[in-house]
Amino acid sequence: MKPYHKLIVLLCVAGLYSKHSTAQTYKNEFGFKSENDSYLGQGSDRYYTNGLFINFRHALDQQQLKEGLEKKTYEISAGQRMYNPYSGYAPDPERQDRPFAGYLYAEGAMNWFYQNESILKTSVQVGVTGPASLAEDAQELLHDVAGFYTLDGWQYQIKQELQVNLSAQYTKLLYRPSHQYLDFSFEAYGNLGTTFSGAGAGIIFRAGRINQLFNSAYTNAVIGNNAKTKARVKSELFFYAKPQLNYVAYDATVEGSMFNNNSPVTFDVKPVVFAQQLGLNYSSQRLTLDFGMIFKTKEVEGIRRAHQWGAISAFYRFN
Repeated sequence: MKPYHKLIVLLCVAGLYSKHSTAQTYKNEFGFKSENDSYLGQGSDRYYTNGLFINFRHALDQQQLKEGLEKKTYEISAGQRMYNPYSGYAPDPERQDRPFAGYLYAEGAMNWFYQNESILKTSVQVGVTGPASLAEDAQELLHDVAGFYTLDGWQYQIKQELQVNLSAQYTKLLYRPSHQYLDFSFEAYGNLGTTFSGAGAGIIFRAGRINQLFNSAYTNAVIGNNAKTKARVKSELFFYAKPQLNYVAYDATVEGSMFNNNSPVTFDVKPVVFAQQLGLNYSSQRLTLDFGMIFKTKEVEGIRRAHQWGAISAFYRFN
């Protein structure tokens, strides 16, 4: 059974036991997210090949917040992204259709959840590209442990440089019918930094057993601290889809350094990229399990094909 088939079965089984959950709310959350193109069973290491992210979130006392503000949380996270050309074995730089690249970072973020189901998130990332990102070491370790092929080509990776990035994201509920088993929301973001700069917007569709956006696992808002508004359901189980149009102004993992580009292999980015995300989410008061699939059009003019990958998330909440 493929990894994503196993997770979907687990999500559905978990949903059958949701009636035993309690109404307890927890104010802390810790978990991880793993992204890899192999989760879709295609067995490739092309383009965006792997991502690993660790998160901690905490909800502030909601009774101390101003009127109209339902919830406020902060989060601390660390992540690593790695990119390959058409394969992790690409020893000829003349044939590489995307640079080998890694990005390692730490992030701090604040989230404001309003009672009208609008959300504002702001964040700052500080990280590094190049050998200090440890992307080559991580991929070599993975291939050694799993018995995959030998890598070749990382000697041409993007050069090392300190990175700073700012980001803002806005989400707003558009429509939810009276039966409250589905809804549509608008989401937009903007990035400004030395690694990623650009903006995008899309529509989020959720269907199933869902909570308000300020209490939902989709928006990482299940945690609470002296809640103002009770969640609609004790546990969530829903399908989601998010088509999104992105404008890419700059991407250091493709174009190299913004200030002194001495990387051996670089490319120009395509400025307009369309992405489609599909997924299934289960969440109780204690636990969130999520599996998503992301499909993107070509990000670089010269690449052979569009790309897709899977994402697995698990979060645990506690006091």
